[in-house]
Amino acid sequence: MSETKPLVGSSEDAEHFRRLKAYQPWAFFITFGGYFMSHFSRKCYSTVKRPLQDLAHYSPLVLSEMDTIFMATYAAGNIINGKLGDTFDPTIILAIGLFGSGFCLLLINVAIWFDFEGISDTFGVTFIDAVYFLFGFFQATGGPVGTAVMGNWFCDPESIKNRGTIFGFWTCHQYLGDITAGLCTSLILSLKMPYWWALTIPALCNIAWAFLTAQLIADPLNVGIITPEVKIRQEKMEAKRKELAEKGEAMDEDQGPKPISYIGAFQIPMVAQYALAFGFFKLTNYVLFFWLPYFLGKHFDDITANLIALLYSVGMMPGGIIVGYVSDIFGGRRAVVIGAFMCALIVLLSVFAAKSESGLSPVTLLCLLGCMGILVGGPNNIITSAVAADLASHPSVRGNNKSLGTVTGLINGCGSITASIGLLAVGPLQEKYGWGSVWFYLIGCTATGTLLMGTKIYAELFPPANTPSVNV
Repeated sequence: MSETKPLVGSSEDAEHFRRLKAYQPWAFFITFGGYFMSHFSRKCYSTVKRPLQDLAHYSPLVLSEMDTIFMATYAAGNIINGKLGDTFDPTIILAIGLFGSGFCLLLINVAIWFDFEGISDTFGVTFIDAVYFLFGFFQATGGPVGTAVMGNWFCDPESIKNRGTIFGFWTCHQYLGDITAGLCTSLILSLKMPYWWALTIPALCNIAWAFLTAQLIADPLNVGIITPEVKIRQEKMEAKRKELAEKGEAMDEDQGPKPISYIGAFQIPMVAQYALAFGFFKLTNYVLFFWLPYFLGKHFDDITANLIALLYSVGMMPGGIIVGYVSDIFGGRRAVVIGAFMCALIVLLSVFAAKSESGLSPVTLLCLLGCMGILVGGPNNIITSAVAADLASHPSVRGNNKSLGTVTGLINGCGSITASIGLLAVGPLQEKYGWGSVWFYLIGCTATGTLLMGTKIYAELFPPANTPSVNV
């Protein structure tokens, strides 16, 4: 169906709306499952860090290098894949990412099975670093491209009004994936199975889900559903046609919206600021993501450490829902809610900084990790989903659904660049100064990210008199 066809009548509007709402649960499920699989495969590596060190003989420095390499390529992959998702068929990009992720984990298993590290230190490290280099690119499809597909389908007025809540629930995918990886690894270790099964199972699951994802319809317009975004574009095109007609000029046939450029995305208000601030929040999250089981391994065995670390991921799920729901209630004032969560997180990190070496009781540790998950997960979830969708709905790009993937990719990618650099410090810090120094490091990161959002928080707390909403 051509986008330049005159707007449909009310009966057709009702039918388009019915078809849109009918497919939304399936789009939610497939994109949710795809990102779930990405985190299932991503988290499984961190759950077997100690076996990789003790049995495969990879040093803490090599493990830290793997984290940094992953985050660096993941950062670049977010920026590139977001643009690719806006330019080509998003479902194919998502499927390639899932298939590639599974294949990379199988290659890591090959290195373990044939003891590449034992054959040659240089060869073993180079091989696993190269695989993790590719793994980061493949893993980076789920965030920007999945968010873009969600934005395509959840574009009706009711969905936009509840955008924070919808994306809050949707972003639970990553934490369910993390939890599943931890449970899977704990089960494998408790059954005395070889630890590399914790890499094999998610690899096969990713490959299987890739085939299902390839069947997803990425855009309602592909099946003739006229959405509010398309109507806005039709109105813009009609106004441009009339303007050219008055000048005696003809307009070329509309070939659909063109993908936004990187420069155009950065010119959208607040995209650059969110991208910079998110980097420090993401660093805090990924230090805990990659190193929490290792830290807990100082006080517990590997099985118990992985199970306790799950409380952090469990807490992150309601965090996104809470931030999304509360920000929806307050008219999309998401920066204020994020700032409040970050201030509370600084207090909690201070407790860990003071008690990490002396030790915490298991009950206290469980409660603190659950709370920390809520405080970290909420802002991280919402910035790369609902906030990105808000930014991509700015009037300057309204009616163009080829911007959300690029905007999400830039925010996530720029944030990952900061995180990849910051992760380099964790291994040396904890080895030389102990875990207390790592917690102080995270306090500084959290405070810096919050201060970078200061102007936005102030604007939301004290908006101009003529500003009814501050979504972007």
